[in-house]
Amino acid sequence: MVKKLVLVLVVLFLGFWMFTDPHGLAHATKDSAGQTWDLSTQLFTAVIKFLHAL
Repeated sequence: MVKKLVLVLVVLFLGFWMFTDPHGLAHATKDSAGQTWDLSTQLFTAVIKFLHAL
């Protein structure tokens, strides 16, 4: 029940944000995706270096 309520609140928040400030939402999404990509490349680079060190 709580998971559904949280999901509904997140969807409502994102919908409200999309209609009130679509450029801000797009900018935040772009920044988040870029940071996620950077973190994942750093993680895989570290794993590769670790495996080479073995």
